[in-house]
Amino acid sequence: METGAFEQFFGELEDPRQSAKVAHLFTDILFLVVCASIAGAKGWEDIEDFGDLHFDWFAAKGLFKNGLPVHDTIARVISRIDSGQFQRCFIGWMQSVVELSEGKLIAIDGKRLCGSYNRENRQSAIHMVNAFASENNVVLGQIKTQSKSNEITAIPALLTMLDIKGCLISIDAMGCQKEIAEQIIDGGGDYLLALKGNPKELHDAVRKALSGAINQEVICLEKAHGRSEARACHVMEAGSLTDNFCEWKELKTIGVALSYRQTKQGKESLEYRYYISSAKLSKARFANAVRSHWAVENSLHWVLDVSMKEDECQIYRGNAADILSGARKLALNMLRAETTRKVSIPRKQKRAHGSTEYLEQLLTAGLGKLSKN
Repeated sequence: METGAFEQFFGELEDPRQSAKVAHLFTDILFLVVCASIAGAKGWEDIEDFGDLHFDWFAAKGLFKNGLPVHDTIARVISRIDSGQFQRCFIGWMQSVVELSEGKLIAIDGKRLCGSYNRENRQSAIHMVNAFASENNVVLGQIKTQSKSNEITAIPALLTMLDIKGCLISIDAMGCQKEIAEQIIDGGGDYLLALKGNPKELHDAVRKALSGAINQEVICLEKAHGRSEARACHVMEAGSLTDNFCEWKELKTIGVALSYRQTKQGKESLEYRYYISSAKLSKARFANAVRSHWAVENSLHWVLDVSMKEDECQIYRGNAADILSGARKLALNMLRAETTRKVSIPRKQKRAHGSTEYLEQLLTAGLGKLSKN
């Protein structure tokens, strides 16, 4: 990918510096941060070291004509980027390269950036609400919120920026709000919302309607990681619920998923999870959608923490934490799009760190393949 294409996607970002004091182009610094994130950089000094190691490669692209900025300069610029502008650029980039076919699931879920705790004013770590296309295995966008409870306001803001037409949007119980359901319908999508105690009346009505119906055949029995697990589910038309809960726009399906787990030590757990949906879901599609939503934990959150060491990143000043979080997710999308090497994310990162040829392959071909997944 040429740097001109990168500049096109991030063209609306405003340079937060005073123009008279600029020695390094804003897009040059941002491009360096994304490349270094692909190569596994964890902090500002890592980013500077990566740029120094591959300075000739950057210079050949016409970047950093005044030399490489030091890590303090990189940190100062990135921490002052407008988060909202960055998220719009992120989403615009993904929408240009990711094609979601009719009915594809977009899972919306939050993750805490543990290392973003502000030690100076004791401000809590931020949460990132992510939109994840489960079948494409890519992050479509993100938005920052200061705490998990604020996800209720962050989710509508994220939905506003996404193209959800024809997609099934799954959200956990935090997002089970009439206004969110209506927004999804108005955007041309369908919702699949988890129920817990809130809203209590709807939860109790769905549970009562589905009582006894879960005694169906087990749809999946697994033994792995020292435990046995069985799952079953049942769906039915909302039916009479629509009379009492007509404020839930286009409500068509209610469902329950049962999960039973037994560990090697004999510890057992049994969980019932209830859902409402505006889509007419078969049992098979409902089961797949529920599993696909919770796969976010393994396919995104676990990878960010274990493979990309996100929680070890102690950067917190300004908007740096959420900007770097976005850079890591762009990097993860590109690393996954490269399929010529069937190796882990950390191994791909190491190869990108040592080989600009491989890095170029990720930048030029990786995003183009996202639409073909």
